[in-house]
Amino acid sequence: MSQTNEMTGGEALVRMLKAHNAGPMFGMGGFQLLPFYDAARRLGLNHNLINDERCAVFAADAYAKVSGRVGLVDATLGPGATNLVTGLVEALNAGSPIVAIVGDAQRDHAGKNMTQETDQVSILRPACKELLRVEAIHRIPEIMRRAFAVATSGRPGPVIVDVPEDIAHGLYGFEEGDFEVDPANEAAPSLRCRPDAGSVAKAAEMIAKAERPILLCGGGIHISGATEAVTRFAEKNGIPVAHTMSGKGAIACTSPLSAGLFGRYDRIANDLIAASDCIVVAGCKLGEIATKRFTIPKKGQNVIHLDIVAEEMGRTYEPAMKLWGDARDGLNDLSDALEASSADQRARREAYLAEIPAKMQKWHDEVAAERLYSDETPVNMARLITELNNHLPENGYLIADGGFAAHWGGLLFNSKSARRSFVPDRGFASIGYGLPGAMGTQLADPEATVVGLTGDGGFNMVLGELETARRMNLGLTVIVVNNAASGYVKALQHLMYGEGNYQSSELAETNYAKVADAMGCHGIRVEDPSELEAALKAAFAEKSRPSVIDVMVTRDPARMLPAVDNRTVQVKKGDRVA
Repeated sequence: MSQTNEMTGGEALVRMLKAHNAGPMFGMGGFQLLPFYDAARRLGLNHNLINDERCAVFAADAYAKVSGRVGLVDATLGPGATNLVTGLVEALNAGSPIVAIVGDAQRDHAGKNMTQETDQVSILRPACKELLRVEAIHRIPEIMRRAFAVATSGRPGPVIVDVPEDIAHGLYGFEEGDFEVDPANEAAPSLRCRPDAGSVAKAAEMIAKAERPILLCGGGIHISGATEAVTRFAEKNGIPVAHTMSGKGAIACTSPLSAGLFGRYDRIANDLIAASDCIVVAGCKLGEIATKRFTIPKKGQNVIHLDIVAEEMGRTYEPAMKLWGDARDGLNDLSDALEASSADQRARREAYLAEIPAKMQKWHDEVAAERLYSDETPVNMARLITELNNHLPENGYLIADGGFAAHWGGLLFNSKSARRSFVPDRGFASIGYGLPGAMGTQLADPEATVVGLTGDGGFNMVLGELETARRMNLGLTVIVVNNAASGYVKALQHLMYGEGNYQSSELAETNYAKVADAMGCHGIRVEDPSELEAALKAAFAEKSRPSVIDVMVTRDPARMLPAVDNRTVQVKKGDRVA
């Protein structure tokens, strides 16, 4: 074999990433992957040092969610590998395409207490869609092709390529043709399938006969790129749309057909679902939050479930009709099958459809307005979201950290068009996602205005990534919801055990604006709601360094949750009301 193309295994990995037009990539190096890093330098791979490997996956996950392209991370043997786990499970549960390259022990000495060695394959395997271990250097191209194919097909997910040290450092004479790839695997979904025609026809008949149908959209709508299909299906047939937190933006929140969030928190959607005679579920797993701990839909309701993963249908609710296939193609097939009856459907449902904007307005005026426009200090969370709705451009993004930020944002933030402008980490709902998620989103859409919404507890976890964002000249904005507490936990303790009975849920008062300034970023402290507009405009004007807006919000745990007044709510044994 010709030696002109002899290269290390590390370089072969980089060449396969470059062949897939991959990047950006986040990681923290170690000896096992040094040849990979050297090749990244020489060949110009867009690789960036991260300060914590979990944040590397969070950034890659958000990049994948927004762009549809494969997110990339790497980690070294042992603690680098195990630090990936939380982010990988987020991507696995959320359906985000990711390829993670992980260094492993030198095989000649594996099992002899090598530095940092552990059985990382056993630890990582449940956290990914597939784990591929490279046992022969010449198989690197084959295995990397497989990694991208698996990551982007079916329900997308993270794929780990485990690379022993001797493979990364070894040499092999590859041929140029070894690095050919299928460009379809650069982004998800790389393959699509559609429900069988007979099932679609039966489902269309059920929908056409319904008086009060409703479409429930999950995050699978965005994975599939199905927002146009949702809008077509809803508008042509006169069917309102509700969404999960991950499904927000399936239709514009400002559309008269939008019923908003359903599940644990809602505006008007839960009552509409309860009264519906035909519920179409698309790209949604019907998990605990979306079903309000499995009480929505009610047992016996007429449900049609469309999903790319067959085993998700019937896991939490047994549907009357299962449609196994891609959300975009499945909804378009339903629209085609309903073409002849669509005008009649719209006419029959005229009064029903008029209820939606009327009920939304009533909710706004009678339930939400007092908080949405509150002048109280500390700042009301609803007022903060109102200012974001008013000032975030239509092409902007709100990245919501787990728990507190996601629930407030999911309920009150408005996607102004049918697109994934709200990016929560609901696959695993870990806190700490807001800043690295904003980083990944900014890289996916460099010209957009990107805001990460995070609690002070979540921000504390990932403060080091402010340095990463500054080093990368990312002009993102992070809003720190500063309540000097692990807010969701403190609110639940208040709810369950009463005023004053808090344990390990309070934080020290910290001025995060000063922290940001000390790290070379742009810090702004907001203590009064009248300061929010100017703070947002000043932050959005920063294009080459991160801004941190430190917003003082209520310290009253009875008022920390979006739709629960903890002074009056009744808790039933065995249930979770928030």
